[in-house]
Amino acid sequence: MIISSPTDFRLAAKRKLPPFLFHYIDGGAYKEDTLANNCDHLSTIALKQRVLKDMSKLSLSTELFGEKLAMPIALGPVGLSGMYARRGEVQAARAADDKGIPYTLSTVSVCPIEEVTKAISRPMWFQLYVLKDRGFMQNVLDRAKQAGVSTLVFTVDMPVPGARYRDMHSGMSGDYASIRRIFQSVRHPHWAWDVGINGKPHDLGNISAYRGTPTHLEDYIGWLGANFDPSISWKDLEWIREAWDGPMVIKGILDVEDAKQAVSFGADGIVVSNHGGRQLDGVMATARALPKIADAVKGDIKILVDSGIRNGLDVVRMLSLGADCTLLGRSYAYALAANGYQGVQQLLDLYRKEIEVTMTLTGVNDINNFDKSALVLD
Repeated sequence: MIISSPTDFRLAAKRKLPPFLFHYIDGGAYKEDTLANNCDHLSTIALKQRVLKDMSKLSLSTELFGEKLAMPIALGPVGLSGMYARRGEVQAARAADDKGIPYTLSTVSVCPIEEVTKAISRPMWFQLYVLKDRGFMQNVLDRAKQAGVSTLVFTVDMPVPGARYRDMHSGMSGDYASIRRIFQSVRHPHWAWDVGINGKPHDLGNISAYRGTPTHLEDYIGWLGANFDPSISWKDLEWIREAWDGPMVIKGILDVEDAKQAVSFGADGIVVSNHGGRQLDGVMATARALPKIADAVKGDIKILVDSGIRNGLDVVRMLSLGADCTLLGRSYAYALAANGYQGVQQLLDLYRKEIEVTMTLTGVNDINNFDKSALVLD
């Protein structure tokens, strides 16, 4: 398949992956209205076209938490990435590293922290959930420090798993799920050979390292359901702030008051996020939530954003709405599934070219100068 745009990777991933894995990447919660609205609303954000501005020199680099980024993009946490490509987390991290941007490892990755950090040269970010098992949380924090992780991304919008009906239909969960997954895998021989056979072990590496026993895919949903903590509150984050002396980012902010609370708490950054529409269907698109949050806390805390970003133009839109940096999720997961390391590299090259075109045609030669003045405001 010829890849000419970032969105082409979605179809390539659908062709390559067994349905239970494709729909796990692709799906959202309930009716998936928020999943669709994330992209639909962002696409309505209009930029001002400016001409004759001498755009021969462009600067895409930025700085975040003391790190230099080649462009204002980081790869966000995507669970089970090691099932989309052989040792997928390592491949994605290497691609990000080679393009000069951060990679964020998910708590529920296939590859453990140590395996990924050994494969890259720049510091990795690590994403942590609020879990009932505080011993596990302390264990991964200690291991992350020892491995040289620079930034902790703390996800707070998942005190309970969202209702993802697609997973029950596809075989990721539900009745006879393991049998259905085996049947699907046999019908996708390229994936079965590359990942199913040669990509082992297929366990949750960070959890297995703590438990001392493999935690396989069939244990994944049950483990999550048993360990997410709906009683979490801001006070429960205090010990994490004390235990982690590096930059700490709170992921899952959609409300201005929560953003202000993150500033008061002492977080270094927030991610304006609705979990890609995978948690509570019916909440607002991140591009709608971002401007008011930026008006309230811009300059007091670094603002990152995810959900609905599918190309370089979307990156510029989010920056103009008030973000300091963007996180990619589904977008790079599709590319990883389609062609591993090379797929993610190609995706990031496409994003960069699209950002450069957008900068040239909006008359902004420094990526850090995008703000509301670049928008057409009705």
